[in-house]
Amino acid sequence: MSEPTIGRTRVKICGLTREEDVDAAVAAGVDALGFVLWPGSQRAIDAGRLAHLAARVPAFVTRVGLFVDQRPEFIHRCEAYLDLVQYHGDESPALCAQTARPWIKALRMRDGLDLQAAAQAYDEARGLLLDAYKPGVPGGTGDTFDWSRIPATHAKPVILAGGLTAANVGEAIRAVRPYAVDVSGGVERSRGIKDPARIRAFIDQVFLAQRP
Repeated sequence: MSEPTIGRTRVKICGLTREEDVDAAVAAGVDALGFVLWPGSQRAIDAGRLAHLAARVPAFVTRVGLFVDQRPEFIHRCEAYLDLVQYHGDESPALCAQTARPWIKALRMRDGLDLQAAAQAYDEARGLLLDAYKPGVPGGTGDTFDWSRIPATHAKPVILAGGLTAANVGEAIRAVRPYAVDVSGGVERSRGIKDPARIRAFIDQVFLAQRP
C-alpha cells in the first residue's frame, strides 16, 4: 500500500458538550468536532444531546462520534447525526466494518504495538488515531507518548492525539507530520468546558507549524 498524501495537518477538537464550544471551534476553523458517546467519560453526552449539538455544525465540518466497546444498536442509532465513527476501545476489525458511516480506529501506544500489523488488520479504517497508553483508561489521559515510535511513512493517515496543547502541537507536527491532530483537554478551562482562546491558540500553532 502506498503512503497517503498528507497535505496540511487537519484539526479535530474532541469532547464537545456545549453549544457555545461547538460555535467557537467552528469559528476558529476546526476541521472536525468529536462527541463522546461513551458514558464512562466525564465529557460524555447522550444520543439526544448529540442530535442537538450536531444540528449546529455547518457543512464541511466533520461530526465524529467516539465509542468504546458499545452495543452496535446504540452506535447505529447515533450514526444519523454523525459523519464519521471513532472506535476507541478493543473493537475487532469485523465489528468496525459493520458501521454504516466511514470510521477510524484509535490505538493506544502500549509497548510492543505493531503499527504496521494494526494498519493491515484495520484495513477499512479511514485513519488510525494514535493515543497515549494508560492501563484501564481508553483515552483522554492528557499524557503524551514517544512520537519517535511512529514510523516516517504510514500505511494509513495518522491522527495524533495524547496530551497536545498550543505549547507542543507545533513540535508534534514537525516530528510526526500527521494527517491530523486531535485535542480535548488541551483546549479546556475545566473538564468538558472548552476555552475559546485556547482553541484559537491551538489552531494558530497548527497553521504556524506548517509554514515554509
